[in-house]
Amino acid sequence: MAADFVARYYRLAGEEVFFLTGTDEHGQKIAQAAEANNVDPKAWCDAMIPRWKQVWGELEISYDDFIRTTEARHTGPVQELVKRLYDQGDIYLDTYRGPYCVACEAFYQAGEITDDLCPVHERPVQWLEEENYFFRLSAYADRLVELYEKHPEFVQPDIRLSEVKRFVKGGLQDLSISRTSFSWGVPIPWDPKHVMYVWIDALQNYTTAAGYLADPQRFARTWPADIHLIGKDILRQHAIIWPAVLMAAGLELPKTVFAHGFLTVGGKKMSKTNLTGISPHALLDTFGSDGYRYHFLREGTFGHDASFSWEAMVARYNADLANDLGNLVSRSLAMTTNYFDAVVPKPGEDTEGEINLRRAAVEAGRRLAEGVRSLDMAGALSGVFEFVRATNHYIDDTTPWALAKQPEQRDRLATVLHTVCEAIRQISLLIRPAMPAASRRIREQLGLDPVDDRPLAEALQPGQSLVGTTIKRGKSIFPRIDPADNGEGTG
Repeated sequence: MAADFVARYYRLAGEEVFFLTGTDEHGQKIAQAAEANNVDPKAWCDAMIPRWKQVWGELEISYDDFIRTTEARHTGPVQELVKRLYDQGDIYLDTYRGPYCVACEAFYQAGEITDDLCPVHERPVQWLEEENYFFRLSAYADRLVELYEKHPEFVQPDIRLSEVKRFVKGGLQDLSISRTSFSWGVPIPWDPKHVMYVWIDALQNYTTAAGYLADPQRFARTWPADIHLIGKDILRQHAIIWPAVLMAAGLELPKTVFAHGFLTVGGKKMSKTNLTGISPHALLDTFGSDGYRYHFLREGTFGHDASFSWEAMVARYNADLANDLGNLVSRSLAMTTNYFDAVVPKPGEDTEGEINLRRAAVEAGRRLAEGVRSLDMAGALSGVFEFVRATNHYIDDTTPWALAKQPEQRDRLATVLHTVCEAIRQISLLIRPAMPAASRRIREQLGLDPVDDRPLAEALQPGQSLVGTTIKRGKSIFPRIDPADNGEGTG
């Protein structure tokens, strides 16, 4: 959802965007899961993909490409790149001895393991000894440290940058990049009894989806990535292994690797293992896609862990969406319907109140842009909702219901309601990256096309384009949810 929010904002700002997601399908844990279910690993993955895509569809995730690491467009270039590294001496054959976590498909150093448990999953690790091919990761330690120090924006937030620098300065070991104990993976091209370590395979999806080797023109236009959004538990793979591989291959590095935190329940990472996993469908039925998206973008500080509770989600929804935004739209369009026969009136002269509200719209646009560019999702949205609240305060201050009782104040009433409808139009643009469905519904109730395709800076400009538009009031944009609802109802 965070990636979608960012992608939608930049598209709305007029930028060309390539938003990639997909599935990493190789590795031992996939092979074991398939075996436990008596199916072929590829068939196991094939059965999962529609479930992911269904959820992304319901959440309106607007990805431009969905890559599977079992696709030929991926596996072919992966083999070619690894062969290049082997030919130039960056890969050699040796024996791996040490701990390995199947759950996160990660090699660990012995000093990171306590009581034989993975530090992330708290599950027993395997102690392996097998002949593997190794990538000379240690040879790139100095270049990695130089990267972090010259370009601190490469790893964000700052706490993750410090973590990565500390790990690399502590000494890097060469990386085992192949396995022979199972066969579900991309074969090493010069020695097919070995399959690639899943992270050497999977990380390359970013370049293969961008057209590496297969489409040089597209690759030149698309790569390097501006942002990799990842979970903090796979930071080392993305901030150490991935840039080292790109350095070895002579390819440009992504500009930023941003590691977000975990959702936690009762202080522990939300997961099925901890019996705290929550299906998106359980929340979508009550909050809808907009309420779902808004909560997880707005709650907490992006980049850090965020605690989840049903009660907090209901409270946030009712306060921001039902009370502030939903009520604003409902009462404004009701008054326009009642006082001007559902036609947005032509405004009269401005007062300081109208001027200040337009300034609030400009400030909301500025804070949205600033928040997205710094990946401060909550800050971006809080700026927008300050504008929502400013519009509600404007209504309370101007008391259009009182003006409607005074025939001599008809022009003033027209100015107030036009100003409010114009603010709602601007709000529909500002919330679009976070809540695309609500944006469409608001615009439809304003009598506008569901989507304004103009660049955001242009579309936000105030004016009188709404004059004469016929209001088409509909159902409440955000009906209030009963706090007593325990999630089993529909809200």
